[in-house]
Amino acid sequence: MTSLRHNDTVSVRDGYLDAARDCILDVGWRRTTLTEVARRAGVSRMTIYRSWSDMQQLMADLMTREWGAVVAAAAADANANEDEQADERAVDRIVGTAVRAVRALRDNELFVRIVELDPELLLPYLLARRGRSQQAILDLVTEQLRAGQTSGEVRAGNPGTLARALVLTTHGFVLSAHTMVDDAVSEGDLDAELREILTRAVLP
Repeated sequence: MTSLRHNDTVSVRDGYLDAARDCILDVGWRRTTLTEVARRAGVSRMTIYRSWSDMQQLMADLMTREWGAVVAAAAADANANEDEQADERAVDRIVGTAVRAVRALRDNELFVRIVELDPELLLPYLLARRGRSQQAILDLVTEQLRAGQTSGEVRAGNPGTLARALVLTTHGFVLSAHTMVDDAVSEGDLDAELREILTRAVLP
């Protein structure tokens, strides 16, 4: 019963977050209120306030869910069809996950909307502190690197430090790749270079 109640609660909160996501896609974060989220979700304002005291808290939960889902999907792609990928190097799996995640984040409609209208929402996670989704990404990459070191396919060193360096490297490709695209260099060219950079960073 406890598990069922927990799942129901998660499902309800996801519905509220879905309503918030729709609002932000329509009008941006600064013009979205908890009252409007409640209206879209079909519940009272106090129902939303019981979960989040302000839009900042709600937005943090929404970004954690959104970015976490993107990275989880990228990692799942790396693990799909394991029989077909039995000969794939650990380095290729690690780098492939990273490049897929970068592309998916860059194309994510919520991420694009935030960058267009409310880029200041991202600044704390770039300049002041790690967010929950960033920590989850670090944990995933660290574990992948540790497994690769065990098999001798990833160079020696503190896997946590190496994971942080890899994540820092990808930041620019997520946030600023569009500023480096023109008739001479395409987005695909940059992603290919990212793959090369990450591969060289982790090979023994």
